Amino acid sequence: MRLRVLPSLGRLGEALRSQAAAQSMRWPLWAPVAFGGGAALYFGLKVEPPLWLAAGAAVASLAAVEAERRRSLGRLASIAFILLAFLAAGFLAGKVRTVRAATPIVPALQTAWIEGWVVDVASPSETGQRLLIAPVAVAGLAPDQIPNRIRITVKPDALMGPGAPVRLLAGLNPPPAPASPGAFDFGRSAYFDGVGGVGFALTAPQWASLPAPPPALRLRLAVNAARWDLTLRIRDRVGPKAGGLAAAMITGESAFVSAEDNVAMRDAGISHIISISGLHMAIVGGFVFFAARLAIAAVPPVALRINGKKAAALAGLAAVAVYLVVSGAPPAAERAAITASVAFVAILCDRRAVTLRGLALAALVVLAFQPEAVTEPGFQMSFAATTALVALAESWPRPAREINTPWPIRAVQGAATWTAASIGVSFVAGLATAPFVIQHFNRVAAYSLPANLLVAPLSSFVFMPALAIGAVLEPLGLGDPFLSVAGWGVGVMLDLAHRIAAAPGASLTVSSAPAAALPVAFLGLLWMCLWRGWGRWLGAPLALSVLLWPRPPVPDLWVAADGGAAALVQEGQAVLMRPDSRRFASDLWARRRGLVIVDAPKRLDRYLDCTRFSCRSRAGVSPQVGAWWTRRAPKPEQLQALCAGADLVILKAEVPRLPAACDGVTLLEPAAFARGGAAELYRTAAGWNVVWAQPARGRRPWTSGSAE
Repeated sequence: MRLRVLPSLGRLGEALRSQAAAQSMRWPLWAPVAFGGGAALYFGLKVEPPLWLAAGAAVASLAAVEAERRRSLGRLASIAFILLAFLAAGFLAGKVRTVRAATPIVPALQTAWIEGWVVDVASPSETGQRLLIAPVAVAGLAPDQIPNRIRITVKPDALMGPGAPVRLLAGLNPPPAPASPGAFDFGRSAYFDGVGGVGFALTAPQWASLPAPPPALRLRLAVNAARWDLTLRIRDRVGPKAGGLAAAMITGESAFVSAEDNVAMRDAGISHIISISGLHMAIVGGFVFFAARLAIAAVPPVALRINGKKAAALAGLAAVAVYLVVSGAPPAAERAAITASVAFVAILCDRRAVTLRGLALAALVVLAFQPEAVTEPGFQMSFAATTALVALAESWPRPAREINTPWPIRAVQGAATWTAASIGVSFVAGLATAPFVIQHFNRVAAYSLPANLLVAPLSSFVFMPALAIGAVLEPLGLGDPFLSVAGWGVGVMLDLAHRIAAAPGASLTVSSAPAAALPVAFLGLLWMCLWRGWGRWLGAPLALSVLLWPRPPVPDLWVAADGGAAALVQEGQAVLMRPDSRRFASDLWARRRGLVIVDAPKRLDRYLDCTRFSCRSRAGVSPQVGAWWTRRAPKPEQLQALCAGADLVILKAEVPRLPAACDGVTLLEPAAFARGGAAELYRTAAGWNVVWAQPARGRRPWTSGSAE
């Protein structure tokens, strides 16, 4: 029996050629992917490249495109050179953005009097409310050393609104480094927000006498003061239960959203409702668009003289612009506004509003202005979900409309179609964002699909339109009826969130895959969405990378960046040696490793013997670790007790002389933390293998002042 291999290979080659031919007009969809890849390459470097290198690479790529155009090497080569030029442009955009965003970063741990203007009220931390301050003077710093912005945590009763001139004493630090090696770099995010220092107030903010701010800052203060006033009005009108959340969805001010509500919405899988993003822009812009179009159509003389669709698109553009200003224009809202604006401009140009080409253009515009967005979970999740939904819309079957169908049948058919579409949208959006949720947040909301199906009608048709109308009318004193409706809808949503979050198994913890898994999954997802034909399914195994990639081994010990907190790994659990310190960092690290936290005193006593200033593993616990938590050096007998029989000792204080008991014991001292930051430690046959966070960050502009 002869095997007919060659004909089979021939048919396979023909199938591949037909697949490639089907993509001939879709290569522009890959331009933002290449641009974002260049930006990601720039931000992934360990050392800062010079500007001439980035510019030279961009110029060389453009020269290569022109050379190929003259020699005509073929369409495939032309596309490859063009995408290479987009990649180089993304790299250059990252460098230019970094230069333009430059801001001084304060030195580590200093106490100083600060005078400045309260620019905004940032989202609250676990320890209090946070003020974003434009400093005018910082004691001990020269004018050229003062950052553009400083974020200070104050007590809730010391909260002051935007526009207030303040003076306070605060402990200052550089923006935080990653909580563990490879974790999200909060310092980089703060750098591009212009924040060069963070701290906590040691005194209540006092009113200060300051010179008038520059015109640009004065305008920003006026806008934010109006936003703050609207926030307070909405909170008071809606009521204490739902007022804070309702205000956050309009003005972006989340100061009055309780931690319990935040946790419930996160565990229910609907926390995206809080952040002002594409969903909010789509609802507000879409509501105004359809309302304007309906109003124009209702007046025949007007409808006959103007293009109602284009006039409604202009109204939608205006609504998006106003909403962007009212929300405070955070980066996520800016990205959503650009995407929505591209859709409305497409209508003005007689194009389809929602297409993959329009989305690609929006992504290019966003990345050109904010190339750092490629590293942000919000951008990754937003565009992954939107791309998947637009691809779904392209392939969604459009049944033929029957003529003279009785309205009861049409109503049933419409309800069935809407239900199927809602399930499809929620399911596809959930699948598209799952790799990013797992990798960045290590939480999976098991009931996210039913929760979103229940909340979507409330959000789209009840409280978001009511909030938008109520916010517009509130300054005139006419917003109360609409805000009451919105408060009812938000209250129902919160009740649903708390019930769903309390259900068994509502929130699952999943450890992060190695760093390479996420870009592979992203490319796989994009391949499935952008490729036309059966070849798209070749991206499915790649899209599952985050889920399928083998997890790295779990370390035996974690230590915070300043040596002030640590956690032992025991029986698949993270045993916190100092549960009341650096809790955000320890929680973040434990989730990344898929560990359950042990912090209850009775359970901790099983593993640890701790005092106010020190902690030590109990007899029989392995590894034997001792820790000294304060900057005041321990007495010789205290250090002797920590080192006796220990495998490793953590010291936050400088110790001039070590006792004999510390001979042969691995010591982590302040100088090591100053160089390396947070650490994960693994026991090996040769001793301790210490993996530091700072080397993974490299030496970049945003690491200045951090542990190096």
